[in-house]
Amino acid sequence: MKVLRTPDERFDNLPGYNFSPQYLFVDDCEGGELRLHYLDEGPAGAPPVLLMHGEPSWSYLYRKMIPPLVQAGHRVIALDLIGFGRSDKPSERSDYTYARHVGWVQSAFDQLNLDNVTLVCQDWGGLIGLRLLASRPGKFARAVAANTMLPTGEQPPGEAFLAWQKFSQEVPEFPVGKIISGAVTCELSPDVVAAYDAPFPDEAFKAGARQFPVLVPTSIDDPAHADNVAAWEVLKRWDKPFLTAFSDSDPVTKGGETYFQEVIPGAQGQPHTTIKMGGHFLQEDQGEALADVVNAFIAAG
Repeated sequence: MKVLRTPDERFDNLPGYNFSPQYLFVDDCEGGELRLHYLDEGPAGAPPVLLMHGEPSWSYLYRKMIPPLVQAGHRVIALDLIGFGRSDKPSERSDYTYARHVGWVQSAFDQLNLDNVTLVCQDWGGLIGLRLLASRPGKFARAVAANTMLPTGEQPPGEAFLAWQKFSQEVPEFPVGKIISGAVTCELSPDVVAAYDAPFPDEAFKAGARQFPVLVPTSIDDPAHADNVAAWEVLKRWDKPFLTAFSDSDPVTKGGETYFQEVIPGAQGQPHTTIKMGGHFLQEDQGEALADVVNAFIAAG
């Protein structure tokens, strides 16, 4: 496996992102290793909050949420998925599969030896994070799902997703920063757009970002169908607290919170929240508000 590693200087002086990088290594599934980057902020002995980003963002997305979560006394861990952020980037699209992404995150989670975890997941952070929770349910105390899903391929994808999928595969140059700026309700400054572009010096680094949209299960013939069905069987028995915090202006996941609320036992009676004035990347639009929701959810027990 050929692996690319973004030069460290690409991450110098990013606005609002003054966190110390941490690294561990995961099996690349071909006899080698991949370096995975994560942030680990707050008191080491506190119950952890695990922040899972999606496509095509990285832990930079959570920069507004980390300080208030730490201030509330939590240990906060934010992973960069393989292919994103400061994590290694295999160069071939075939290097990336849904199963491998789940396995890489499971390996990182196990190495960190986490327990009593609060999961916060958005976009692909949910497609992977909810699989992680289902595989290690005893390690999690609660979960917050924000603008995400866990598709099995049994339901047809919406028009907004199909349009995004088509765009992602046909656009000659994959414009990461512009994609983020087009999926928020606020106006991003040029230096913030550049920060989202920072992990990707050129198109060679974007194989993982290009591949993600076609890995979303859209039929029952998808390789991830059976594993996601099995994960749902766990979630349908999950009686620990489960909260939805979807935004009000995301055409891709709009309405998706209803299914979580209806079928997960732990979602019953929870103070499910709609984050106002938030696009798909609600952490960018309303990061502090989402952090307040998470802090209140944890404080409620």
